[in-house]
Amino acid sequence: MIEVIGLTKRFGPVAAVSGVNLRVGKGEVLGFLGPNGAGKSTTMKMITGYLTPSEGSVKVLGHDIEEDTIAAQANIGYLPEGAPAYGDMTARQFLTFIAEVRGFAGAGAKLRVDEAVSKTDLAAVLDQPIETLSKGFKRRVGLAQAILHDPPVLVMDEPTDGLDPNQKHAVRALLRDMASQKAIIVSTHLLEEVEAICTRAVIIDRGQIVADGTPSQLLARSRYHNAVTLTLPGGSINAARTKLASLKAVVATEESPRSDGTIQITAFPKPGEIIIEDVSAIAAAEKWDVREFYAEAGRLDDVFRAITTPDSTGSAA
Repeated sequence: MIEVIGLTKRFGPVAAVSGVNLRVGKGEVLGFLGPNGAGKSTTMKMITGYLTPSEGSVKVLGHDIEEDTIAAQANIGYLPEGAPAYGDMTARQFLTFIAEVRGFAGAGAKLRVDEAVSKTDLAAVLDQPIETLSKGFKRRVGLAQAILHDPPVLVMDEPTDGLDPNQKHAVRALLRDMASQKAIIVSTHLLEEVEAICTRAVIIDRGQIVADGTPSQLLARSRYHNAVTLTLPGGSINAARTKLASLKAVVATEESPRSDGTIQITAFPKPGEIIIEDVSAIAAAEKWDVREFYAEAGRLDDVFRAITTPDSTGSAA
């Protein structure tokens, strides 16, 4: 439903995006991740036709975004960064205006507005000027205009930015509900959002894609993948360290003291090894006073840091 080939954008001598290739099919929710300045928003602006690429092409349902812009954009719901809107309009007026721009009129326009308002829970502020709304409600107005015409493609830049935990939960549930019938790209800084709603994640760094896979595939690249963590009283940590290090499948251990006097010790397995049963057997045999015990699937933040450039370095580059 979305096909991106060789997408490049230069601003003078700087290549903000360089040779991005991407395909997104129906039923996919793609999390688009990267440090600040990595090229996420620039890529999304080119996909939606709001920025002309220096090189490359974008097709939405087969329509070229440059050669057949109106047909392509008719199939896109776009929530840009900051969710710009006309502040002196009420939310109702703005959404009605968007419905008319999208080609709906009369009862059809009202139906579309009502459905979008219901899905984004805007009824309480529908007749307030947008400029008086909180950041969270402004974001929800932006989300409502993006989904109002029930587009097959959604492109959303930080859709839960400014929302409280309850609102984030509601928006994520809405995206999950719509996902089976759409192709969705979600740019986010929230790694937990990837695990919550995304079927696939792409990490971009300095304008290039450096990782592309399902959340579980990315988690498998973490050094914490299949690591086992125990929480023990401080007095038994030396013996635990020695025993864990003696396991053939353990490559290293790390310790972290806690405020209650206990210590967490994590055993890291060699690639491809599963060590939870061996660690459990040692803990039982040695009669350790285990307070916590768990295996890890991996940590996305660990993978993210390992394969991307820190913001300060990226900005300087």
